[in-house]
Amino acid sequence: MAEVSYVDATCLYPGNPIPAVNGLNLDVKDGEFMVLVGPSGSGKSTALRMLAGLENVSHGEIQINGVDVSRKPPKDRDIAMVFQNYALYPHMSVAENMGFALKLKGVPKEQRMAKVQEAARLLDLEKYLDRKPKALSGGQRQRVAMGRAIVREPAVFLMDEPLSNLDAKLRVETRSNIAQLQARLGTTTVYVTHDQVEAMTMGHRVALLKDGVLQQVDSPRNLYDRPANAFVAGFIGSPAMNLRSARLVPGGAQLGNIVLPLSSAVTDAAHAAGLQAVTLGVRPESFTVADAGTEDSLAVEVQLVEELGADAYVYGGLQGDEDGAKPFVVRFDGRVPPRIGETVKVAVRTAEEHAFNPESGERLG
Repeated sequence: MAEVSYVDATCLYPGNPIPAVNGLNLDVKDGEFMVLVGPSGSGKSTALRMLAGLENVSHGEIQINGVDVSRKPPKDRDIAMVFQNYALYPHMSVAENMGFALKLKGVPKEQRMAKVQEAARLLDLEKYLDRKPKALSGGQRQRVAMGRAIVREPAVFLMDEPLSNLDAKLRVETRSNIAQLQARLGTTTVYVTHDQVEAMTMGHRVALLKDGVLQQVDSPRNLYDRPANAFVAGFIGSPAMNLRSARLVPGGAQLGNIVLPLSSAVTDAAHAAGLQAVTLGVRPESFTVADAGTEDSLAVEVQLVEELGADAYVYGGLQGDEDGAKPFVVRFDGRVPPRIGETVKVAVRTAEEHAFNPESGERLG
């Protein structure tokens, strides 16, 4: 078991003055499943590789159980890493792959095989121990890579986009297996993904990075309900939150054809900052369908309908939208979706709007 701490950790690649990871401060609790998420180039994989000892820590330090490991080689950090491409030895059997690290450490064969058998039982790999990797499916190879990490009984598991090579159905199944396995083992885990759905369904907490800078770290629910800034709001959630510039007017903010009431905390913060407008965010599920004649309902001209069975996502335009504006997305009951070309009326549920400073992007209120 272990605690992990990034303390002002920075990684600068030679010839590039812009840090890949910039002053990262992040604490991972003992036994926690921490997910690092962000778009391509956000620094999430670099942060993981710094912890693994595969990238240099230019400034600051990384601690495991309070000990600075920034200058220690990977073999002395008591970590095990699961890679995106599995990194299995093709000429070795599953059992040999899983036990190879223990063999290098000089662990006796009987003890080694006992650990391999136990890991194989956990991962439902017992009947594949004599097979070579080429005789396995992608999901089975991923489980072998997991097994190789488990038998080492490390202080920390590191996982770098381990599901990205799997098809969609297998990815959903395997992420559930990994989450259950981590809960059973209780091993501190740092997991990197670009898939925010993966992050939200697996992590005890999620750390979102952008351009090497930590934007927010919180539980999945808090990250979704109270995003710290407009970037987090737009990244977390599928489909993404609707974000629009909205002029402040008496009674709230002008969104499309309606004035949307804002809380006093938001209006006070906006006025204190001297703002004339805010960036207003509303999630697709934060609407109710209104009758055609209802006043104070938002008019959305339907441009596209995605029917997903139980739900339908309607993409459309608001009155007053600028040319090239992103479509406004509203979730509807999948049994009664509107048609393309219709204008639908929807109302925003009370207190489900989000407001951000248009200059800094920071949350208001």
